[in-house]
Amino acid sequence: MAVSISRPHGGAGVLLPVAVATWTLAVLAVAASAGNPPFSCGPSSATQKYAFCNAALPAEQRAADLVARMTTAEKVEQLGDQAAGVRRLGVPAYKWWSEALHGLAISGKGLHFGSGPARAATSFPQVLLTAAAFDDALWLRIGQAIGKEARAFYNLGQAEGLTMWSPNVNIYRDPRWGRGQETPGEDPTTASKYAAAFVKGLQGNSSTVLQASACCKHITAYDIEEWKGVSRYNFNAKVTAQDLADTYNPPFKSCVVEGKASCIMCAYTLINGVPACANSDLLTKTVRGEWKLDGYTASDCDAVAILHQAEHYTKTPEEAVAVALKAGLDINCGTYVQQHATSAIQKGKLTEKDVDNALKSLFAIRMRLGHFDGDPRGNKVYGRLGAADVCTPAHRALALEAAKRGVVLLKNEARLLPLRAAAVASAAVIGHNANDILALLGNYYGLPCETTTPLAGIQKYVKNVKFITGCNSAACDVAATDQATSLAKSSDYVFLVMGLSQKQEQEGLDRTSLLLPGKQQSLITAVAGAAKRPVILVLLTGGPVDVTFAQTNPKIGAILWAGYPGQAGGQAIAQVLFGDHNPGGRLPVTWYPEEFTRIPMTDMRMRADPATGYPGRSYRFYKGKTVYKFGHGLSYSKFSCRLVSGAGNPSSYADVLAGHRTATTPEGDTIYHVDEIGADRCEQLKFPVTVEVQNHGPMNGKHSVLMFVRWPSTEGGRPARQLVGFRSQHLKVGEKANVKMEISPCEHLSRAREEGRKVIDGGSHFVMVEEDELEIRFEA
Repeated sequence: MAVSISRPHGGAGVLLPVAVATWTLAVLAVAASAGNPPFSCGPSSATQKYAFCNAALPAEQRAADLVARMTTAEKVEQLGDQAAGVRRLGVPAYKWWSEALHGLAISGKGLHFGSGPARAATSFPQVLLTAAAFDDALWLRIGQAIGKEARAFYNLGQAEGLTMWSPNVNIYRDPRWGRGQETPGEDPTTASKYAAAFVKGLQGNSSTVLQASACCKHITAYDIEEWKGVSRYNFNAKVTAQDLADTYNPPFKSCVVEGKASCIMCAYTLINGVPACANSDLLTKTVRGEWKLDGYTASDCDAVAILHQAEHYTKTPEEAVAVALKAGLDINCGTYVQQHATSAIQKGKLTEKDVDNALKSLFAIRMRLGHFDGDPRGNKVYGRLGAADVCTPAHRALALEAAKRGVVLLKNEARLLPLRAAAVASAAVIGHNANDILALLGNYYGLPCETTTPLAGIQKYVKNVKFITGCNSAACDVAATDQATSLAKSSDYVFLVMGLSQKQEQEGLDRTSLLLPGKQQSLITAVAGAAKRPVILVLLTGGPVDVTFAQTNPKIGAILWAGYPGQAGGQAIAQVLFGDHNPGGRLPVTWYPEEFTRIPMTDMRMRADPATGYPGRSYRFYKGKTVYKFGHGLSYSKFSCRLVSGAGNPSSYADVLAGHRTATTPEGDTIYHVDEIGADRCEQLKFPVTVEVQNHGPMNGKHSVLMFVRWPSTEGGRPARQLVGFRSQHLKVGEKANVKMEISPCEHLSRAREEGRKVIDGGSHFVMVEEDELEIRFEA
């Protein structure tokens, strides 16, 4: 089958809904035909004597040597995602844009599927579903698998780059956002831990060579595509310093500080009037200065052109190029900088030194990837990776594990689930998402190694299965209600596999409603009313949907949310339905009712404003009705959690903070400024917390322990509660285990004040695990 792909108008790789790709491109042959060597600095290379070919030197020194040998024209040609080769220096052409959001993807320009030894790659669940497992060890393993497959593609000549513009760690602020599916959810702690784990996995654990380069995107406060005429290309996000400090920026900080990401991508968005890609405070002062980025910065696609053309931030193209590079941008996705940089230099808007600074960052990454160490297949760390390392049994098993670990059981009345396969004489499977491969993959997908749809998964357990789509598509403007109800009446059990598709939510497309589209609700209700016993509803969606009608309908006995579950999604769903897996997924995002859509998407405030009726956003600040709360998720077992230790040692606080200057708020409260406590003393303040977890049965399973902190009041913009840690623990029936987590007062007990500065309140704080809580007093 053929693929249909279009380059987006901006955006790193918008993909049209397609079936399966047959892309054919042999990278080494292309490079040779262009007159460029397939790699640099081989044993017989004429440049072997130059410092940039000396692998013993630091990457920064090698990059500086190479840049110093290039002409201005050669330098300018490096400033786009498709960088030209420099034949006289033996530098091959390079494609910076590749995607690896939840597996190697056909969006971007650097990876090639369909021909060659590796025709496919492991397709993991879309990120939001993976996040529902609340397990950073799982996220690390997924990153490792994707990074390994990326390097294998490169060694096989099926990749023209190893710079992966993933992950997306923007906060999922509004449930209508088309790209929320790509993110770890609404919580900054979850997103931060996901960012660090995935990046570490993707980039590998070598101290000398990157397995692949990760790029965390899109800094910052970006979460709108197109809403009522407001476009991401010119949206001015008005964001408070408080929200930036405790919501929007933490995942990016974690990417750099904890994960050691080698790239940050700036968003299209203007932040308080300044485009992110022209914001020196953001890119230079914060990302490079405070967070110490060791890598490069990239723009979202065509973002530099948009500075001038859509945002009208500059009067000329040359000014747009100059303001971006001077602000700290290193490379532009697109050709705009390559087209206008020379003119910008000639007109005095830009200096060659500005260009050199960018190129040093770029070539240092390529040095760290081993692109200037001769034949990549000779690399001692990653050179042996090849076709046998793609779509391995271990990676396929990991894709299945991730899918079933993420599935969230939302409703299970009268313990309808799990079903015993032997007791199901016949089954009706109804729904447009039941047998659609694309419904498994979400956006930014690659060619999967294999696929199992929900229909195929159910058919492995039940012999007598009849199937009807019910709706003509996710839009469901045509519904075969009579046929569906007739089938339901004649079947022992009914499975409805409904939800959304990329026609409702994707890059460039926000939703306007949280209801199931078209006639889906009426079809589900009719089928449930006609069925012999309560039906089972399986939802394949990226973002939340208002299914209050199903939640309250006794004829709908169980509801599962399975996101976009990847290549093994159907098998994972079936294992949950029939009890071969005890579900443990928990929602990483609040599910709001339809009335929430009255709130403008453009209101970026996280905190509620009672004076105007603005309800706030996310479980931390929202004051309104919910369909399902953040962290909701049922199991086939009953688990209990109890805090057994962890009050800290107040006397140790006094010792550590002796002589530390405190401050007093206008209300007379004592506060401690985190930046004044300092990193060393913050480290000394840490203490462990132990949670006893027990499985009361009747099935073995994993339970994700979520630990929150709350303050005595929510005044001053304090969250109602804040997730500070999580652990996933497997327990047999009747088994108890102690789960240990760590509290860092500087990180977990602190809050952002209105000016964005982090402080710790003197006095009481409360650590919470489910219904149990423990008081911690922080004072010198």
